[in-house]
Amino acid sequence: MLFKNTNKVVSGIFLTFSGNCKEALTFYHSCFGGTLHFDTFTKKLQDFPKNPVTFGSLISKYIVIHGSDLVADEGRIIGNHLSVFLMCENIVYRNLLVDKLASNHDHFPKRHHDLQKLIEISDAYDVKWLLAISCVMQP
Repeated sequence: MLFKNTNKVVSGIFLTFSGNCKEALTFYHSCFGGTLHFDTFTKKLQDFPKNPVTFGSLISKYIVIHGSDLVADEGRIIGNHLSVFLMCENIVYRNLLVDKLASNHDHFPKRHHDLQKLIEISDAYDVKWLLAISCVMQP
């Protein structure tokens, strides 16, 4: 994707959702800020309750996330082989992200792991996040 007013190409992650792409990217927007964009089908498609998102994007200063409601022929398969890695500026920022990403998910305890350089959480959309900090302050 090219950012406005630049020729800079920026890599991002692409996530496939099962009919809730707009909801999920809007949720990530509440976590990371930035700009949202959605392209949808103009006509209703069979087997979709509403017009699916063909391509959506969230571009923030922290992360670029693209997504779609269109799933491959074999369907959406949740696995443990892929996680979104994000290097956090500090423990305070990471704890804020943990609170936001886990806010509507019951499987992550609401305690923070301040002494760990890397923690993993899953959000309500079954996306696994690895949140890292470069150094840990000892008490």
